[in-house]
Amino acid sequence: MQQQMNMQQQQTAMPQPPQMVSTKDALYFTDMLSWNLLAMKKAHFFASQCQDKEVIAALEKAGQMHQRHYQKILSHLQPNPNQPKTPLQ
Repeated sequence: MQQQMNMQQQQTAMPQPPQMVSTKDALYFTDMLSWNLLAMKKAHFFASQCQDKEVIAALEKAGQMHQRHYQKILSHLQPNPNQPKTPLQ
């Protein structure tokens, strides 16, 4: 347990994302996008089935949150035009 805590304290954030994404990471991105899209659709569907305005508002708010997450993930996957391209070696 103590060793795990020491390892977590030693790890730091990446200064910039890697140039290439592994297959496993790409599949995880696909899963995250799918989860958020499904949650967004379900929230919208259930909000359309409700009659209680408070429940509708809560479901719409949850759907909007999942939409923001979906868009945020997509924005991270878009190539940055300001970043210089480095040739593969």
